Amino acid sequence: MDEKTFNFILLKGEDYQTEFKENIGGIEKDMVAFANAEGGNIFIGVSDDNRIKGIEITNKIKADIYSFARNCDPAIQINISEQKSTLIVHVPESTIKPHRCTQGFYLRVGSISQKLSVDEIRELFNKQGKLFYEEIVNKDFTLKDFDSKKFQDFLKNANISKTLPTFELLSNLNLVNQKHEFKNAAILLFGKTPSRFIPQNIITCVLYKGTDKVLILDRKDFKEDIISNYTDAINFLYKHLRLRYEMKGFGPRKEILEIPQEALKEAIINSISHRDYSEKGAVIQIDIFDDRIEIFNPGELLVKEADFGKKSISRNPLLFGLLQRIELVEHVGSGIKRIRESVAQAKLQAPKFEFTTFFTIIFFRAKPGFEVQEEAREKTREKTREKIVQSILENPKITTEEIALKTMISIKGIEWQIKNLKKENMIERIGPDKGGYWKVTKMRPNLKNTKKL
Repeated sequence: MDEKTFNFILLKGEDYQTEFKENIGGIEKDMVAFANAEGGNIFIGVSDDNRIKGIEITNKIKADIYSFARNCDPAIQINISEQKSTLIVHVPESTIKPHRCTQGFYLRVGSISQKLSVDEIRELFNKQGKLFYEEIVNKDFTLKDFDSKKFQDFLKNANISKTLPTFELLSNLNLVNQKHEFKNAAILLFGKTPSRFIPQNIITCVLYKGTDKVLILDRKDFKEDIISNYTDAINFLYKHLRLRYEMKGFGPRKEILEIPQEALKEAIINSISHRDYSEKGAVIQIDIFDDRIEIFNPGELLVKEADFGKKSISRNPLLFGLLQRIELVEHVGSGIKRIRESVAQAKLQAPKFEFTTFFTIIFFRAKPGFEVQEEAREKTREKTREKIVQSILENPKITTEEIALKTMISIKGIEWQIKNLKKENMIERIGPDKGGYWKVTKMRPNLKNTKKL
């Protein structure tokens, strides 16, 4: 590894194929995790916040690392190199998976080496042919099909330096092989027209009238890259779900969707990052009914049902790690918990999860009348404005403090309302703050001009 690549990796940080460690403690877990996945590099002498701490490089340390690798079951073949007082342990993908160390079986998921049970590791590798569809090279996809703007946007959002040439960047992100051929993960993220190469990369959103699939009111099929599909699906939901507004005191109003936004976002990104992309006849589907929303994706559960929501194994660990870089996903296994918590806080019926060859999340919508609260709040807001304008009509030189005292509204609340009244050209300030006066430029029918301005 040359110095330029080494510096880039330091800036890039930990990911699916990169682990930073200040010492060799616990290194065998990471070696096993990389060998069981797609391989990777362990940088010894680097802190979690990407800083070089350095390590005293001795023959004994190297011998200990090789010993840890040999003692894994089966033994793992590794290579060790040095760069800037740092040891780099290269662990290739194994051809005799699975491996385990004395602490157990581990697999790389995103930027984490996750421990698995014997049953989980056995089930995982029974399905390995499907698990790593994202890693398959598509020789029909070439640079002319690659959208460089999407890639540059990703690098910016992930805070990754652009110091290296494009193919070196792609290689360090594990999106191309040594021959610079693109993997399916690159197509899903940065293809100009991904559906040409992966036609099953679709999110279908449907709005129905009633509680069954009889009458369709709206339908959209989103076939772009997975980040665009995510955004378009969220917008479809926002368009068709009820919305109300909440105001605390007299500050800016807060928009509240009938089903918490966090829960919907988690559900969709869960579908994108965990779906089985090898199933060519199936898509992610989002169905909106009068009483519920169903979000389902192809791919059966990879953990025991009893561990659902507590443990997570990604069917697409490379994609998962890249989406984690741009903060679309957070910690492994935390999404379902956040969905449940946000729905509970909204005082809605708990979501339902179904596990077949598809994974389904069912959200139950708020009862009719959810958005009616806005009407009452709008009336309250209008009455407040009327009080302010009426106070100005009665005394154009009235101060903010005097309006607050007269209306029994906080000074901050009055200032916020005045700011909006000025934006709407309802009132105007003539002269300076001190010595000037207010002028009402628009009159409402229910207000009385008790004093000539």
